[in-house]
Amino acid sequence: MYHLLYLSPVGQLRIVADDIALRQLWLPNEVESRRPENTWVENAHHPIISQVVETLSDYFAGKKVDFNAIPCQPEGSEFQKSVWHQLKSIDYAKVVSYGDIAAAINKPKGAQAVGGAVGANPIAIILPCHRVMGKNNSLTGYSGGLHVKKALLELEGIPYKENKR
Repeated sequence: MYHLLYLSPVGQLRIVADDIALRQLWLPNEVESRRPENTWVENAHHPIISQVVETLSDYFAGKKVDFNAIPCQPEGSEFQKSVWHQLKSIDYAKVVSYGDIAAAINKPKGAQAVGGAVGANPIAIILPCHRVMGKNNSLTGYSGGLHVKKALLELEGIPYKENKR
């Protein structure tokens, strides 16, 4: 595995790839709490890592990017992979609900399970889990923290409603 720390407007992100695909993209809270494995090699010139850096740089500069151009192979259960595959279909500046994804994978009563899979997404931003919202564009949890989700939504011009508790 190869890795690189990338300084983004939402904090440090760790990009993790092998010779086939992007495997993980850690959000700032994960960078703080996790460490790369001893066998991983830091490599800013790895082709997939370079592609991710270029795409993220354009994204954070406000350009519309195609995250689907990046080969991704997240590890997880078949159910999780089916949910993460649906994330790839969410266009820039668009949102879907957990229920929409549940319906798309033929699990119409599975919104809560979908929420669990979305929260476990190991390739944040690139598999755009930040574009999944509660009903009526309400903010729900985000594994990277709601402040990161808000920043990503605002970057894309996506309106959201804060839950009042």
